[in-house]
Amino acid sequence: MSEIQINTTQNVNINFTLASVGERVVAHIIDIIIKIAYATIVWWIISELYNGSGFMRDWDQWSVISVYVIMLFPFIFYTLVLESLFEGQTLGKKALKIRVVKIDGYQASFVDYLIRWFFRIVDLNILSGFVALITVIMSEKGQRLGDMTAGTAVISLKNKILISHTILEEIGDDYKPTYASVIKLSDNDMRIIKETYIIAQKGKDFDTLNKLRVKVEEVIETKSDMATIPFIDVIIKDYNFYTQNM
Repeated sequence: MSEIQINTTQNVNINFTLASVGERVVAHIIDIIIKIAYATIVWWIISELYNGSGFMRDWDQWSVISVYVIMLFPFIFYTLVLESLFEGQTLGKKALKIRVVKIDGYQASFVDYLIRWFFRIVDLNILSGFVALITVIMSEKGQRLGDMTAGTAVISLKNKILISHTILEEIGDDYKPTYASVIKLSDNDMRIIKETYIIAQKGKDFDTLNKLRVKVEEVIETKSDMATIPFIDVIIKDYNFYTQNM
């Protein structure tokens, strides 16, 4: 499988496995089936209300069409809404365990998902997805046009290293925090810090650990005399203490 190297905000490179073309196609088919099922149910309900004994039987045709169009909004905005709510996943992507991520290490934003969704008009709706298929195959990072424009890629979550590694840490009830300024960090910052810390510590990559320490001290605006590994460990625990008790 192809891999993509993501440079995190701590200037640490982490490799992720790109989602295969097959995985993306199957996820897309699942999403299409879900959307078609929804549109069919909506059409059936409105038809029953209009042609049967429902309250819409006296409505004119244009009013019925207007209601149908409004009811189809979830069909139209399905991908945009779900990727925004589920951090880069639709139901199809969840089933295949793949996700949209930024190639610069940041969490994709609503604007990124909006750009990807807008470019579906070209990528997936023109020539029945042929454009998307060709660009994904030809692109070094497995990107369709929407991904290239938004600066995103689709990765597999079946890797040993996941971008969604939990930031939770075991801390006792009597834990006393050391650095209150850790609240300046975001959940995404802490996720990256913990991932980098685990990987670098396991590989005895002290250069990366020291760079990570410098970056953390810069962000929280605090200098410490503590050794690097215990310092980062305390930062992770302190962040958990404050976020769990806020």
